[in-house]
Amino acid sequence: MRFGYWTPVYGGFLRNVGDEGMPATWDYIRTISTQADRLGFELTLVPELYLNDRKGVNEPSLEAWSLATAIAAVTEKLEILTAIRPGYHNPQVTAKRLSTLADVSNDRFSLNVVAAWWEEEAKQFGGVFPSHDDRYVHCTEFVDALRGLWTQNPYSQHGRYFSFEDTVVEPKPAKTPKIYAGGESEGGREAIAGFADSYVTHGGTVEELREKAADVNARRFRLQGAPFETIGMSAYVIVRDTEAEARAELERITTVDPNSPGYASFEEFVAHSKLDVEVSKREYSVGTRALRPELVGTPEQVAEKIAAYRAAGVNLLLIQASPLHEELERIASDLIPLVREIEAGAESQTSVGAGAKPAGAEADRAATRV
Repeated sequence: MRFGYWTPVYGGFLRNVGDEGMPATWDYIRTISTQADRLGFELTLVPELYLNDRKGVNEPSLEAWSLATAIAAVTEKLEILTAIRPGYHNPQVTAKRLSTLADVSNDRFSLNVVAAWWEEEAKQFGGVFPSHDDRYVHCTEFVDALRGLWTQNPYSQHGRYFSFEDTVVEPKPAKTPKIYAGGESEGGREAIAGFADSYVTHGGTVEELREKAADVNARRFRLQGAPFETIGMSAYVIVRDTEAEARAELERITTVDPNSPGYASFEEFVAHSKLDVEVSKREYSVGTRALRPELVGTPEQVAEKIAAYRAAGVNLLLIQASPLHEELERIASDLIPLVREIEAGAESQTSVGAGAKPAGAEADRAATRV
């Protein structure tokens, strides 16, 4: 399992808690980025939102692309997965920008292509907001344009949404940036299987993710000849010394207030998305259905649950937690080593079960048992 985290561009993750001690400032983001790099987290997802959907539209939120560049400059190992909504961007300029970011980051930059859901945001910031299924046509053309501009010189494209002639992008990235994308509708899954390298999704139960992973991998195999390189899932993580302590923290953050500033954006998200499960008011408290996996409990309990998701086909966790600077330390020291132990044990059993011959004393014990 790879461990990544959401960069808190909106001052935290909780809709029912005001001040999380995670200000929407570069100073805090720099602290989190260098900390995560030091602790061995492999990836950060930088969401692109021009309005704050967690704390309310009048609250501050930081711009993704400025942050991505700055994070690249202060880290050494983190993969910087930055979200992009094609309705707000020109593919030619984006291809140029990403070529530069690939250089700044030493090819640690990747792209999360998002079909935007927030109509009010599009109105305020001049975004293109097609109908639901057409947004995936829009995304497909956008990705086609990026890959063409990164690999051909000059490149031309003529489509429903993007048309340009003989465009030159130089320098080109040394490695073509990886494309991640997420969507749950029939049209979304089919389009993403055709253009993306990796699939990311909101949180769900183990059974929901097993079904989803099998479905999207089958689609990608049919369209591109191989399964997705990565299947990532958002998850809010609460680990404490006792289950009672973890449950108390869960209760604190899920006390729903319909008058909270972020409630309206939650209702609009549900209205403009074709979700494959119903989103509860409790899950609204965090967003991205990150509470649905129930990664709440002692480190041992949560590690076992993560192992179940790995067996179901998920190989990247996109963690949300609050306050992030405290929880990343806890997760790195108390949780991830347990996950690695479980994985090592599973690999060992697989090797023996596949016919690997135990060596030394273990071989003698095996012979005695026979």
